[in-house]
Amino acid sequence: MLALDFLFYIFIGTIACQAFYYGVIFMQFAFVKEHKKTRKNTPVSVIICAKNESKNLKRFLHSVICQDYKNYEIVLINDASYDDTLEVMKSFKVSHDNIKIVNVKSIEAFWGNKKYALTLGIKASTHELLLFTDADCEPLSPQWISEMTSHFSNEKSLVLGYGAYHKKKHNFLNKVIRFETLLTAVQYFSYSIIGLPYMGVGRNLAYRKEEFFNVGGFINHIKTRSGDDDLFVNQVATKHNTAICFSKDSFTASIAKDAFKDWFQQKRRHVSTAKHYKFKHQFLLGLFYSSQFLFWTTAITLLLLGFRWEFVLGLTVFRIALQFISIGVSAKKLNETDLIILLPFLELFLIIVQFLIFITNLISKPSHWK
Repeated sequence: MLALDFLFYIFIGTIACQAFYYGVIFMQFAFVKEHKKTRKNTPVSVIICAKNESKNLKRFLHSVICQDYKNYEIVLINDASYDDTLEVMKSFKVSHDNIKIVNVKSIEAFWGNKKYALTLGIKASTHELLLFTDADCEPLSPQWISEMTSHFSNEKSLVLGYGAYHKKKHNFLNKVIRFETLLTAVQYFSYSIIGLPYMGVGRNLAYRKEEFFNVGGFINHIKTRSGDDDLFVNQVATKHNTAICFSKDSFTASIAKDAFKDWFQQKRRHVSTAKHYKFKHQFLLGLFYSSQFLFWTTAITLLLLGFRWEFVLGLTVFRIALQFISIGVSAKKLNETDLIILLPFLELFLIIVQFLIFITNLISKPSHWK
């Protein structure tokens, strides 16, 4: 009985912890109002780094070319591709004079390092404002550049956007991927609102060029496989210089992985960068994921054993209700409403995957990007 009492107290602690996250921190984004900004026409360099992405460039680049924005260039970086990516880039450049191509050849010291390629692209860019997306992404509106750049000001030099994934009907993996993306966005938007910005996604991210050069670019983490987006933001973002943009016209969308194995490898690379975050961010994120894991394991165990089951069930329903409110309202903001009804199931599956990623990363290092 002492063991069950101890488990019960752990359960109470996790409920308090989860209530803090879902009821306080994540509510910040759930109920923040969208403030329309005056659209500007400040010159912008849109930067896209591509490695063996010829098919995606043919499919998605037109959505960047067709933006309703007068003064912008598109910097296409060919990161030592061995398919016909460079030829595709050149074919677009023939008919669009605002396209600039940076052809990167691998050198031994930076083989397979996306940050090296991005650095060359940033140096080659013409304008002070930089807007990043990926070759497999498409802006969901011709107002994407206008929306993202409208949040720059004398004080704000870093803008965090939302990079969604295209929906696939009757596909559970697609829902898991989009739920993980939604939860991540809720976190980095919420932390930014309370003055603790810690990451952004390279699928939809903007910052001033001076921010890049003031910290020596990616030099502090150049050898880390991932992190050209989140580690850079973690390094330079402050409560004063960071803005968030979540209007629907500012969204981009990417193609989600079709195979669990491919997505699992991708998440391994992403998760491996978290150990390089500032300690306060590691602590807050680690506490959230630990409390998630402990909440479900202790709740299920206590309910199966019937130990104070009425109390345990009541608190479990309370916690799930908080999740439905904070994540559900946020999902409406980010156009992910089809995920709301499946929240507990998606969360449980994601917790299991995250645990497997943690164990796998302890055993072996994740591979390079592409």
